[in-house]
Amino acid sequence: MKKKKDNFLDYIPKHNSLIPFEENKDGNVEILRKNRGLFNRIAQIFFRKPKISRIELDTFGSFIWKQIDGKKDVYQIGRLVKDKFGEEAEPLYERLAKFLHILRSNDFILYVNLQKK
Repeated sequence: MKKKKDNFLDYIPKHNSLIPFEENKDGNVEILRKNRGLFNRIAQIFFRKPKISRIELDTFGSFIWKQIDGKKDVYQIGRLVKDKFGEEAEPLYERLAKFLHILRSNDFILYVNLQKK
């Protein structure tokens, strides 16, 4: 029996509750990341690197971040991006997939369990 492949557009992203974020004065989202580990500690001491990095998302990324609520799937988020940015968002789902992949690989988001339909 063939196993049915999951459709990425059905994935439901949610924020990782361990990763704090805030909105800056420009309305963009900033993800706060603690710099841990031996090399980061050395850099903090000798090179005055910050203990927390602030990763500012651009307008496009901030809009997507604000849509991630653990309820909307990737397809629904893509439709909202299309409505807001129009042709500027193209190629929409390729860009969205890449952005979500980056967020996921940095543990900023998780995917909630998919319900089999």
